Amino acid sequence: MKNYFNLTLSLALIAAVGFTACNSKTGTEESTEVVETQTTSFGGLALYTLRDSMASNPKATLQAVADAGYAYVETANYEDGKFYGMAPADFKAYLESIGLTAKSAHMGMVNLENADQLIADAKAAGISYFVIPVPPMGMFTFGPDGMGMKGTAAELATILNTLGEKCSAAGLKLLYHNHDFEFKPMADGSAMIDYLLENCNSDNVNFQMDLFWVTKAGVDPLTYFEKYPGRFKAWHVKDMNAEGNFAPVGTGSIDFKRILAEKVKSGMEYYLVEQDQTFGLDPMEAVKTSHKGLEEIGFN
Repeated sequence: MKNYFNLTLSLALIAAVGFTACNSKTGTEESTEVVETQTTSFGGLALYTLRDSMASNPKATLQAVADAGYAYVETANYEDGKFYGMAPADFKAYLESIGLTAKSAHMGMVNLENADQLIADAKAAGISYFVIPVPPMGMFTFGPDGMGMKGTAAELATILNTLGEKCSAAGLKLLYHNHDFEFKPMADGSAMIDYLLENCNSDNVNFQMDLFWVTKAGVDPLTYFEKYPGRFKAWHVKDMNAEGNFAPVGTGSIDFKRILAEKVKSGMEYYLVEQDQTFGLDPMEAVKTSHKGLEEIGFN
């Protein structure tokens, strides 16, 4: 029995050595096959940037967004109860099938009569943040002097508080998105954005800071992070070129690293690339350039 045991052990050792020798011969090839480099998707995209292609072929465009490395999107189209021609549940299901989610929606068409339906549809689409992109209900103005608003800051705050209560009751979060005019002095010398921040209930109403438009207004975002910590739950991230126009992230003059270092103080929970105009550059190429810029800057 002892000799049998020794023979068995010897055969086992020979087999083990032989297996190791065979593996060492092809070890590099096998490790290459087993270990794959996978790029982790991160960051968000405001689909307003790709509005033309989203109008003509939304599913292919969304697939391209996923392929570019984005993890979530913000919608900018809602009509007849549908997002980009898809019922809310279908829109959610398609996004999930390609590895995306709809984090937020710009719902500029909202009013006090349709708000409940819009909120319900946003929730059905898996959307968490209901964003007011400009003063709603006919208050927003645009002309030769740029953007502005009819009515008072107090009237806008009342509307936002009402909509915010509705969103909170439905389990959504309401955000107001700024441009530059909210930072300009009103008749009393104060800025409308300050009035909104001080008079909107922070339990129901917070803000999506557009870093380009804050910079365009000549304001340092960090000043507002310091003054109103925790109120800026989302950022729109877009750069500014030498002419003061929109540019892909990382190609312009905005110091995003400095801003990003204060994300906790700001309250930022998510962020989105957006480029309103691309000035001859294909919007999808701009989106890809911006995603590379996000990575280089340190967004994740």
